[in-house]
Amino acid sequence: MRNVPWIVLVSSFAFLASAQVPKTCSAPPEYPNTILVKKYATMQKFSSGEKVYYECAEDFSPYRGSRAAQCDGGEWTQLTLKCEKKSCGNAGDLPNGEFQYEGNSFVGAKVYAKCKEGYTLKGFDYMICKKSGWTGELPSCVEGEATCSTPAVADSVTSTGDASVYRVGDYVAFTCSRGFQLDGAQQITCGPGGLWQPQPPRCLPSPDEETGGCGVPVTTRDSKANLADRYFTMTSFARGDKVHYVCDLGYVASGGSRYRSCVGGKWTPLRLKCERKSCGSAGEILNGLFTYTGVEFGDTATAVCNEGHHLVGQATRNCLNKGWDGRVPACEVVVCAEPPGGTNAEMTGPHEQSHTYRTEIRYHCRVGTLIGQRNIWCTEDGTWSDPPPTCKEITCPDPNVPNGYWTGAQSKRYQDRDTISIKCIPGYTKTGPSTVTCGGDGRWSPGLPTCTRRRYNRRG
Repeated sequence: MRNVPWIVLVSSFAFLASAQVPKTCSAPPEYPNTILVKKYATMQKFSSGEKVYYECAEDFSPYRGSRAAQCDGGEWTQLTLKCEKKSCGNAGDLPNGEFQYEGNSFVGAKVYAKCKEGYTLKGFDYMICKKSGWTGELPSCVEGEATCSTPAVADSVTSTGDASVYRVGDYVAFTCSRGFQLDGAQQITCGPGGLWQPQPPRCLPSPDEETGGCGVPVTTRDSKANLADRYFTMTSFARGDKVHYVCDLGYVASGGSRYRSCVGGKWTPLRLKCERKSCGSAGEILNGLFTYTGVEFGDTATAVCNEGHHLVGQATRNCLNKGWDGRVPACEVVVCAEPPGGTNAEMTGPHEQSHTYRTEIRYHCRVGTLIGQRNIWCTEDGTWSDPPPTCKEITCPDPNVPNGYWTGAQSKRYQDRDTISIKCIPGYTKTGPSTVTCGGDGRWSPGLPTCTRRRYNRRG
């Protein structure tokens, strides 16, 4: 029993020693849109108090928080670094035109240049957002109509003849002379800035027909499909080779095979069908609606507000390859300013803080007669239907009728709606109304009577 205190003492020291051993942390956790700095990636254990650092993943940039996380008692502290996708922001101004954005200006997005009527785009019609910013030649809008020069392709003939000038949208289709095969696009179009799109093809000597090989496959003008990019640099194909096609920008495959095969020196027919992409609804507008030319690639939707509302935002949205551009605009109710002052007429009813479309204001006079419209309202163009009325005190003159007198209202001033009765003195006869009323025009209505002397017949 004398050894018990020593056992307790030794156990206490052992416990204190084990409690002071710092706990280690395993590999740091992963967080969205971030990566661990490379030198920590292969480490599996970290001492308590040790820090590691993160950085934003490719195409992302930091916008708040700390890059560090620390090993604390065997657990990693929460990383506060937040990364957002890199954006190129605004592409700037385009004199005599505007830039149309394809969604947000993140890396990989495109911005399209569109010139005003009467101006022509010089250069490519789009730029791409990359890490370094908007890339590509900055387009410009020049006055006048763009033209393309005659494309020169040796050993070929065109299906449209040889014109000296081609306007934007004109196309030329090529066929190689006998013994040559086409290398490139069969049809090219005069694009913005006077550039042929795609580049004019070449006519190269045909391979030996005995080998069963094929030249570059061509497609018809209305197929809306093109040879995949991977085949653009190839000038000949062996027997049995296959190529595949992709639909043009703004089109999707709707049936048929996208493959063609080289058989007996000829390409099998292209069966791929491409139809315009659908953008669906352009959105719902409170107090308005969209009118559509259609809901497919190339169509437009124009916002129209209900009566008494005005548009806030861009009126027209375009159906692009990735959907409708821009945002849904708003239709806000028209508001009229306070009616002009300077009137002595008083408003009746509750006073509104703002006077929106169709709001009505009523007036009355405490004294006098109302001159003007008793009710005015806020119209669809933000103006009042009439100017505010005024109050004017109108009186009628004394109802002097020769040989007559009146009863009823006795006043030095007779006002609107005052009524009196007129009688003739004895010996006179009244012609006209017995009762007259002072009207709003300052006249007695229906008019003053007359008193004429009676005639008596004498008997002989």
